[in-house]
Amino acid sequence: MTPPTLYLFGSAAPPLFDVAKVIEAAQSDGWDVCLGLTPTAGRWLRESIDGLAVLTGHPVRSEYGLPGEVDPWPAADAILFAPATFDSLNSWALGLSQDFVIGVVAEAIGKGVPTVTVPCLTAALARHRQLDRSVTELREQGVGVLYGEGGFVPGADADYPWDAALAAVRQTLTGPA
Repeated sequence: MTPPTLYLFGSAAPPLFDVAKVIEAAQSDGWDVCLGLTPTAGRWLRESIDGLAVLTGHPVRSEYGLPGEVDPWPAADAILFAPATFDSLNSWALGLSQDFVIGVVAEAIGKGVPTVTVPCLTAALARHRQLDRSVTELREQGVGVLYGEGGFVPGADADYPWDAALAAVRQTLTGPA
């Protein structure tokens, strides 16, 4: 039996630097992990890309493939987009799929792929009213958004909720406990 495939996507925010640990935790949960990064996140991890590809066993992607190319990844059973920045959340909610990661998560809604996201943004950006609109839009379309109590809280002095994110993704396959 093949393990379920998790697409782990990340934007350029400080928790991204924990991505290798998150990949290892997901793998110990039984996931086959494919890592996708926004263009800026790809630049942030430029020196680690080869090692992350070895860790996952798949190429790390931040760009769309060319027409006719075979997709190097297996189909996703679930997606975790974390950290997701203010820009990424708003682009996704508005359907602005100019980047590979945003395009895949936008399509995932229409394909019914279980998707969880955890924002990461400043308290100042959290006060911008578009954020609440985007979070509401994504939730209404079935995306699990871990924002607020039990998820990411802007300005809180707490660790990024990676454990809660992985638990939420796990629950998409197993159902409520």
